[in-house]
Formats: sequence, structure tokens, C-alpha cells
Amino acid sequence: MRLMGLDLGDKTIGVAVSDLMGWTAQGVETIRRSKDDLSRLKQLVQQYEVEKIVLGLPKNMDGSLGPRAQKSLQYAAMLEQKLGLPVVTWDERLTTVAATRTLLQADVSRQKRKQVIDKLAAVWILQGYLDRQQS
Repeated sequence: MRLMGLDLGDKTIGVAVSDLMGWTAQGVETIRRSKDDLSRLKQLVQQYEVEKIVLGLPKNMDGSLGPRAQKSLQYAAMLEQKLGLPVVTWDERLTTVAATRTLLQADVSRQKRKQVIDKLAAVWILQGYLDRQQS
């Protein structure tokens, strides 16, 4: 079963997909938020034959849900309705920090980091979910 991981932001959506065995996550692309982002997600769901979506849930550091998390929950409900797929949320605290640290260690330029950070954060979200399913 192939899964899709999403890092939802105000301006972009990072997208990752799993391999067919559900062991590893690979970054696919970063979608610029617009009225067409849902149609692009539909295309990717069909292209990769996705059966479930894992959406990052930006909890506060104390575990509570703030306004940003509420927006993500609303987006998850909309995705389930529009795409007809189950959508689960995954705690994404510090995924962007981890993704940034990885890119800095790889000596990726600031400009390049901006282009791939959301995609890499989606990989971290999906890989965390996959790892939890394996244990």
C-alpha cells in the first residue's frame, strides 16, 4: 500500500510518497498553494496509486492544538471528502527544524534549501509514520 505524506504550509505543500512496501518515504515535489493545489494532489494520488494520506499536524510544543493545527485538521477533513481517501494526522513538531539541519549539514545553499525544505519535511512526516507502523 502506497502512502502520501503532506507538509501543509500557508504558501506551499510539501509532498512525499512511500515505496510500495511502505518502508521508505521519498520526496516528490513542493506544490505552490493556489486554487489548483487540490487538483495537483489528485493527479499525484492517481499517478502514485496512493491509498492513504498522512498530513503533518503542527502541535504546540506542549502538545496542545493551536490555530495552525486547527487549519490542518480542517484541511484533512476536506481531503478525505474530496479525494475519498483516509487521511491521518501525524505530529510534525520539529520536522522542519530537522529538515533544515539535514540540509545545512549537507552544505545546501540557502536558495536551494528554500526550494526543497517543505518536500523534505513531508519526507520526515511520512517516514515517522511509516517507522511507527513497523514497530
